[in-house]
Amino acid sequence: MEQVLKHVAQTVEKQLDSELERLDTLDSNDLEAIRQQRIAEMKKRAQQKQEWIANGHGEYTEIDGEKEFFVVCNKSDNVVCHFYRADTPRCRIVDMHLKTLAKKHVETRFVKLDVERAPFLTSRLKIRVIPTIGLVKQNKTKDFIVGFTDLGNCDDFSTEILEWRIARADVIEYSGDLLVPPAEARKQRALTVHSKKTIRGPQDSDSDLDLSD
Repeated sequence: MEQVLKHVAQTVEKQLDSELERLDTLDSNDLEAIRQQRIAEMKKRAQQKQEWIANGHGEYTEIDGEKEFFVVCNKSDNVVCHFYRADTPRCRIVDMHLKTLAKKHVETRFVKLDVERAPFLTSRLKIRVIPTIGLVKQNKTKDFIVGFTDLGNCDDFSTEILEWRIARADVIEYSGDLLVPPAEARKQRALTVHSKKTIRGPQDSDSDLDLSD
């Protein structure tokens, strides 16, 4: 295991060295081209963000019924819709988390819909458990989060586990590991760091202490 981790570390170092060498060979014209490209990308992203906000993104809102649901899905490429019922306490738990995620993921529209107002839609989507979160991409239903089974099967699940679960349907931008839940990913990273320290040996112990502080 130590040999494998050592090999991985050496491979990453070689890749970094190669990238640094490539950057060193760039002339001023290359750097200016990269800078201009980056500026253009930032401007495009800023414009897109303004369009999203104007379209209701950035907030967790309630929609009136089935007709508005289809309007929302036609206007936004990525939609997270919480199908809820007012008399279901667990729906309020979902509300709390989605309100936070709506502000974080402006690229996606977050809405809620009372199933009592959408009998045709809930029947068509075969929604039988409340709460259910529908994940829609480019006007097509990608996935459903039914109840809390995928969230640890408990009421006190974290916002990050719901974020991770939503990300698995590719309806939000996510930089983490989609194959491993966040808590498990942190454990793996901690184990990897510990293993690397062990591989380095005692001569690196002072540096390791500084990093941990």
